Amino acid sequence: MILHLDLDSFFVSAHRTRDLSLLNKPVAVGGRSNLKIFERKSNNIQLYDTNHGAFVNPIFYNQTKQNFNTFFVDKQKGGKSKVRGIITTSSYEARSYGIKTGMPVAQALNLCPSLIVIPPDYLLYHDLSHRLHSYLMTMLPIIEQYSIDEFFADLNGWIGEDDVYAFIVHLQRCVMDRFNLPVSIGVSSGKWIAKLATNFAKPYGVKIVYKHEIPSFIREIPIKDFPGIGKGYAKRLEKYFITTLGEASCHKELFDQWGKTGKQLYLRLIGKDDEGILFSSDRKSIGISRTFDPLYDRLEVSRRIIILARHVVFLVFRQKVNPTSYYLKLKYDFGSSVKGRVTLDRLFSESLCIDVYRNLFSNIDIQEGHVTKISISVSNFSLQNKKTFSLIHLRDDLQEKKLSESIHTLREKYSLDIVKFGSEL
Repeated sequence: MILHLDLDSFFVSAHRTRDLSLLNKPVAVGGRSNLKIFERKSNNIQLYDTNHGAFVNPIFYNQTKQNFNTFFVDKQKGGKSKVRGIITTSSYEARSYGIKTGMPVAQALNLCPSLIVIPPDYLLYHDLSHRLHSYLMTMLPIIEQYSIDEFFADLNGWIGEDDVYAFIVHLQRCVMDRFNLPVSIGVSSGKWIAKLATNFAKPYGVKIVYKHEIPSFIREIPIKDFPGIGKGYAKRLEKYFITTLGEASCHKELFDQWGKTGKQLYLRLIGKDDEGILFSSDRKSIGISRTFDPLYDRLEVSRRIIILARHVVFLVFRQKVNPTSYYLKLKYDFGSSVKGRVTLDRLFSESLCIDVYRNLFSNIDIQEGHVTKISISVSNFSLQNKKTFSLIHLRDDLQEKKLSESIHTLREKYSLDIVKFGSEL
């Protein structure tokens, strides 16, 4: 049996651990991209990278506290104010008003004028998540942190089927007593059926789907509700008038013709995937992105790309990897986007990274629109994929790498923005 544990309205619940007056009230956490990294002054930016889940990214932060007026309200010309930002998550009390993730904060306040909107505190979330992970490891033998608020555990050889219900209720109460955090728990013989079962346990409930119950459990569940079925596969199945998991389970031949991925997906949705718990996994890529108000000034866009590159460089040296592939994506107003990728079999350094992204930017930025989002990442690490580096640039690359390591030591000791390139200023 595989256990899936999911924290209920985690960001809101995290704030409630510090402020009990938020209990039983409509509360939402709203988000705007942290644009402080683009400021020219030093902000004493630090890195928190203790968590290591499949979908847990390191965070850059400073200790500055935000309130509603400074975080959400922008002063407009003529003295008018505009509420900005979107809802990241909301309490179940807020959801009863129709408030959803991704909704503009201004719209949410119109739906529920009494809504309490809180700026995000990612350091709090990561710290709570890390402490919960450590605690769960004392309760269960094998734990996989899947995201900041989700965990898998293997109960096989540990808890008998007859004792599963009593155990997960006990675990749920222990987490509440120790952390004041509500969790929902799903259990099944298949890893992804367990995750699906958790959706039926929320809020603050438990749901067990035994092996013989899986066919009846999935019969009427829409395809789109299954974890791991993206829009692509959903559209493929819709062409065959398949809209539920029960219908999909009767068409193994369709999944077989979609190769290894399709076969794996079919085993997942019928609960026979036999996928074990990943105690830890190597990071395949390192990236960062920021969304901001429409920006036309290409010099400023270039400056922001360089700043994001500096943050990626810091992560690369912290992880002690050597990426060889570089990726850049620009998103424009009205939804259009461009992207570019280049692979260089060279030793990684900060100067090389910045040069690559400058060139990528000049090559892909062929539109006239305003840029609204920048995403960069590096991947294809040479330690995971054995490569022969270019001998033509090796001497210069060794020198640049040594310089980058020295700068990284300073940033580790003081702050991420203690050393900047002149082009950032």
